[in-house]
Amino acid sequence: MTSGTRSLHQACITGIGMSQIGRSLFRDPVELAIEASLAAVGSAGLDRTDIDGLAAFLSGAGSVAALEVQDALGLELEWFATNGIGPSQLSALFDAIMAVETGRVRHALVFHASCEGSARKHLGRGGALPGSADETPARAAGMREHWLPYGAPSAGNFISMYARRHFEEFGTTREQMAQIAIVQRRNAALNPDAIYRAELTMADYLGSRMISDPFCLYDCDVPIDFGSALIVSRLDACSGLAKPPILIDALGMAIRSRSSWSQFDDLTTMMMRDAAASLWEHTDLRPADVDVAMLYDGFSFITMAWLEALGFCERGESGPFIEGGKRISLDGELPINTYGGQLSGGRMHGWGYVPEACVQLWGEGGVRQVPGAPAVAAVGVGGGIYAGALLLTKS
Repeated sequence: MTSGTRSLHQACITGIGMSQIGRSLFRDPVELAIEASLAAVGSAGLDRTDIDGLAAFLSGAGSVAALEVQDALGLELEWFATNGIGPSQLSALFDAIMAVETGRVRHALVFHASCEGSARKHLGRGGALPGSADETPARAAGMREHWLPYGAPSAGNFISMYARRHFEEFGTTREQMAQIAIVQRRNAALNPDAIYRAELTMADYLGSRMISDPFCLYDCDVPIDFGSALIVSRLDACSGLAKPPILIDALGMAIRSRSSWSQFDDLTTMMMRDAAASLWEHTDLRPADVDVAMLYDGFSFITMAWLEALGFCERGESGPFIEGGKRISLDGELPINTYGGQLSGGRMHGWGYVPEACVQLWGEGGVRQVPGAPAVAAVGVGGGIYAGALLLTKS
């Protein structure tokens, strides 16, 4: 299925690559970045000499900058960028798409690698959190001035308050929110690379320790070591490549509200509201056309907020929408995070969703393949004050 009026005409995804994934691998993150990058280049049927653009995302312990991979692979580039967060963790991908769209490059390699799992293991529980001795200056500045005196160093502390407000305003329950973790664990059981694959029951969920009310242990993603890479190509440069290109139908990166964790105008939602609205303004496709969705799950409530923002259910109705888990399961009307997401597959700072969306659209999911030959995938990455969305379609 294709839209009648597309805002993007040339950028497409032609290759994906993953490195070894593990809880704590104690490998050099540059090794993981190179491993994922070479896998992506090979997946597309390209050679290193075909790559003329490069972008990297920096976040988490041991992240790798673009020029480290450029040097290691001997790439001759017309364009490169190293990005921090904003408008979402996929900022480097968004920039690469624009570089391709404007004709600056033909094939851009985009990657992110991190050894946050090993860093956490080395520093001990909480050692790599903002607010730890290794992260905080002698005097806190900016937003930390308001958070740290109350013992709130983590995004989980802030987002849990959004969740609690949603619970109080709309009657959402923990049993409903639990379905995000339970369904994704069931998906992860079908993914040999997932970190957690053992069955997760409602009793397990409700019996686990509370982290930041209403988030329990299973509502929080798990830090890991990984490398993830994508090839963004011009559509007119795809002849003879190994896979049919995945078209990028639309992007959503808008910010139309106050960028504040505590002063947002609606504390039951987050910045994904603006990004999602922008996405649908640039495509003829509608939420009902989406066959599979990859939605950020750094904390389970973020996935629920994306469901509402993207229009899969009405504002305040994500609890009933996911109740029982059937609707969001592999054989449901809107399968989500089919590889296990970050709750069970491991925290990739949003860099697991686009590769999995491509896997599903190429029909390469194996035992976790969504039935019915999915043709449209929605991806929403970010939470709080950062958000970006993509709509991907088969060519």
